[in-house]
Amino acid sequence: MSKIGKKLIEIPEKVKATIAGNKILLEGPKGKKEVALNTELLETKVEEKHISVKPKEGSEQNKVFWGLQRSLINNAIIGVSKGYEIILNLNGVGFRANLKGKQIQFQLGFSHDIFYDIPEGIEVKIDKQTKITLNGNDKQLIGKVASDIKFFKPVEPYKQKGITSEGQFILKKEGKKK
Repeated sequence: MSKIGKKLIEIPEKVKATIAGNKILLEGPKGKKEVALNTELLETKVEEKHISVKPKEGSEQNKVFWGLQRSLINNAIIGVSKGYEIILNLNGVGFRANLKGKQIQFQLGFSHDIFYDIPEGIEVKIDKQTKITLNGNDKQLIGKVASDIKFFKPVEPYKQKGITSEGQFILKKEGKKK
């Protein structure tokens, strides 16, 4: 039995959920989202205040997809009801970011500026040129955007310069001794 799959998914008051074919359609205050369902292996039911996912058979493959399907639906419900937020910090002398239309311009100590195109469905706020707040209703997309931005200047362990997530722990290494 899947520990995650057995749990019922609570539907908040402001969220509407319907099954259409092999998709579940979710609509809430933060937007709309579709999640593809695996109808061959799993049975998904939408009731008044919760959603249940159950396997059709007890095979090992069904157990693997059972927890995954439940997690994907739960993440989508959280996304359309509350949304997701990731905060990134720029640490370093002269490191800054500016919002230019649908792009973010980064100055990260290179000889050139770096431009990043903001994907559809992501809202970006920049405070004090060193704090970037990413908001959206898709957990996977917002995580990918944060990962792409952090890849421009990974944190180096000696002076801890680079782009970090809020609350990320970096082990500081000791430098050379004379």
